Amino acid sequence: MSGILPFRSVLIANRGEIAVRILRSVQAMGLRALVLHHPADHAAPATRQADEVIEITGDTPVAAFLDAPQIITRAREAAADAIHPGYGFLSENAAFARAVTDSGMIFIGPSAESMALMGDKVRARAFVAAHGFPVAPSAIEEDDPASFVARACAVGVPLLIKPAAGGGGKGMHIVRNMDQLEDGLAQAQREGIRYFGDGRLYVERYVERPRHIEVQVLADHYGNVVHLSERECTLQRRFQKVVEESPSPALTARERQKICDVAVGIARAACYRNAGTVEFIYGEGAFFFLEMNTRLQVEHPVTEAVTGIDLVAEQLRIAGGEPLGFSQQAVNVRGHAVEVRIYAEDADAGFAPCTGQVLRWLPPSGAGIRVDAGIEQGSEVSASFDPMLAKLVTHAQDRQTALNLAVDALGKTVLLGCRSNIGFLRRLLQLPAVRNGDMHTDLISESMDALRRPAPPAAAVRALVGAAALKSRGVCDAADAVPRLHAAMGAWRN
Repeated sequence: MSGILPFRSVLIANRGEIAVRILRSVQAMGLRALVLHHPADHAAPATRQADEVIEITGDTPVAAFLDAPQIITRAREAAADAIHPGYGFLSENAAFARAVTDSGMIFIGPSAESMALMGDKVRARAFVAAHGFPVAPSAIEEDDPASFVARACAVGVPLLIKPAAGGGGKGMHIVRNMDQLEDGLAQAQREGIRYFGDGRLYVERYVERPRHIEVQVLADHYGNVVHLSERECTLQRRFQKVVEESPSPALTARERQKICDVAVGIARAACYRNAGTVEFIYGEGAFFFLEMNTRLQVEHPVTEAVTGIDLVAEQLRIAGGEPLGFSQQAVNVRGHAVEVRIYAEDADAGFAPCTGQVLRWLPPSGAGIRVDAGIEQGSEVSASFDPMLAKLVTHAQDRQTALNLAVDALGKTVLLGCRSNIGFLRRLLQLPAVRNGDMHTDLISESMDALRRPAPPAAAVRALVGAAALKSRGVCDAADAVPRLHAAMGAWRN
């Protein structure tokens, strides 16, 4: 297949587990995989597996991965034919996509025009509403800044304030009392400028205790658009996803068909190409358009598990000008898949990021288990990057079996040297509400008492302290030392 693609080498403009994931498909298709690397990423698996490593620099490690001119220059110096942005960093930057194309390389993703349209939350909402698709009641600042506060009040509480260029839950605030509105707007604007360089805002009616459901779409250059069913991403902390699954336990067959048809309709109306995800808020039998992510999603492996379709390979083929190799009727969902995100964080301390060297890393394995990891033994987990270390995906014939497999696999995961949320994830997957599929986006925050790390039994603590003491050189030397009186006796024996 790779013989007819118009590129032979792909620069992966990313790091961590997604760089490893993309690299796997690139090399499987017989293409050369080039990977960016910053010196702060010590012992990164992607750099060891790549065909070529391209070092980048910057004032900070993140700044280096956001330096579009440097990345394009280094890509051209390495004779890269195409660039895959992964997710995060420059993946939804329309100017970067356009610059890649203008430089003579192929961007593995949608066109800059589609990205500019659907990546801008304000423009996307207006576009979707104009085409008759469902959106929540809202007010957009740039329509008339002078009347924005009044129009926001007219929408009514509860309100959700969101940056126009936002993503990943950053800059979002819930307002339940109009007295909080102006302070919330000011804070969201500051965060929008800090995170995205864009202070534009909009507000929408906040659906209480909603579910978050998204639909994976693929579209080629010949008008073919298909969906690969939906994913449930309701379990979140601080507006960021923690657990994803497919299919959603909430939808009836009729609702599933309707939401997937709407997602395909939105992608078709936007003349979208490549892989994308249309996200919805769902509650009380109704769903509303939330946003469209114009890139590969973190949670794409659950879709790969239930459909058997390699999404990265499809991205490469579409970018290379090939038509989709299958129809909507050929997409079959088999069984159930669950993904959990393993973070270097302390869930009991407000999910504060943690750092340290990975002293021991033994991921689980076996039938129905997949681990996408950006670490290996010896890796240094720093505060320079996002704290996600790996993703664990399980696939089984039904939801309960997939959940059980995930709980068991997490219990067999060994990660030493850096605190993680592995124990938290095990407790989360065993909550009755999760097992019953009775979930909403506030479930984690409302269940923190049940999700906290339990105190170990006193007997276990004493045993562990004793074992640790016996491994201490000072304690061992004291235990083995010969008392002075006995030592004065020399070698004499009775």
